[in-house]
Amino acid sequence: MNTQALNDTLLNLLSKRFALREMGYDHPGYDDAEETLEALEDDFVDEYGDEFEEILQRVHANFCPDTDVLLPTAYLPRTQYEKVVNEETGLEEFEIGPGDGVWVTLKDFPNLDAKMVLLPSPPRLEILSMGGSQEVWRAE
Repeated sequence: MNTQALNDTLLNLLSKRFALREMGYDHPGYDDAEETLEALEDDFVDEYGDEFEEILQRVHANFCPDTDVLLPTAYLPRTQYEKVVNEETGLEEFEIGPGDGVWVTLKDFPNLDAKMVLLPSPPRLEILSMGGSQEVWRAE
């Protein structure tokens, strides 16, 4: 997997997704932007779907085996995510919107609300919860 090409694809896809979200249904360019986004998502699944299915299967098996694996595009944020610094730990974490990511049931913490999200720069999967964020896969 070409990490730079993957990252560029993710950044492009996310920029289109965030722009569409800002438009609103009444925007004159909404339908065209939505079609463009759907085509980009289809292209992403065609290009990276098989590899991501294997990656997601492994990650789910290790961290959340009771949660179904979805298409890789389901793990992408739908709204602009924000990098923040945890005041207690001093570590960088990510805040995502309530509709972003995929809810997962963690093997070691089944009662903890957690989401898995696919983020760019570098391409990676993170599990986000009230306990913080944990990177569970990174493109190499």
